[in-house]
Amino acid sequence: MTQIIANIVAKPTQISTSKERIILGIDPGTVLTGYGIIKVIGNQVEVISYGTLELGKYGEDHPLRLKKIFEKVLHLIDQNNPDELAIEAPFYSKNVQAMLKLGRAQGVAMAAGLYRDIPIFEYAPRKIKQSITGKGNATKEQVLKMLENILEIKIESRFMDASDGLAAAVCHYFQKTDSANTKSYSGWKAFLAENPDRKSKS
Repeated sequence: MTQIIANIVAKPTQISTSKERIILGIDPGTVLTGYGIIKVIGNQVEVISYGTLELGKYGEDHPLRLKKIFEKVLHLIDQNNPDELAIEAPFYSKNVQAMLKLGRAQGVAMAAGLYRDIPIFEYAPRKIKQSITGKGNATKEQVLKMLENILEIKIESRFMDASDGLAAAVCHYFQKTDSANTKSYSGWKAFLAENPDRKSKS
């Protein structure tokens, strides 16, 4: 059975007249696939859950790994009914085989969304980092810490890969906020300008 590491974050839902949106973020990989799910109501962001799908136990059985990614993403969609899926694009690498495997992982994750008619939005890794931290070359640790500030949660280090899935979801939120006001944010600084009460107290 595929090992899945997951964390469920329960927060009281804010009452709002704004339309609710659920965004599923995916960081595809053939060894680890991270995911994060957020709920957006107006300017309030609530984390529903995040976790990782561990695929290393399947050895060199690449088709089976792809099958498990498809099944997991489909399960997340059916369980959470997201309105949109935000996914990290494969990064450029001189290793052609590595790029090919990442592209396939992304493809099956996207196929799961398309199978359930979920709109899909793709973001380059640099774009996600820029949106979350203001720096396109930020480290995983910097992205994780900034997410903790934005989402007002504590993310354990073992969920490092899951935080990349959360980052994709939050990046999409910054780009495409509630359709009722069509306001967009270019990143954390712009978000703080509109929501000064969300500034970190640390």
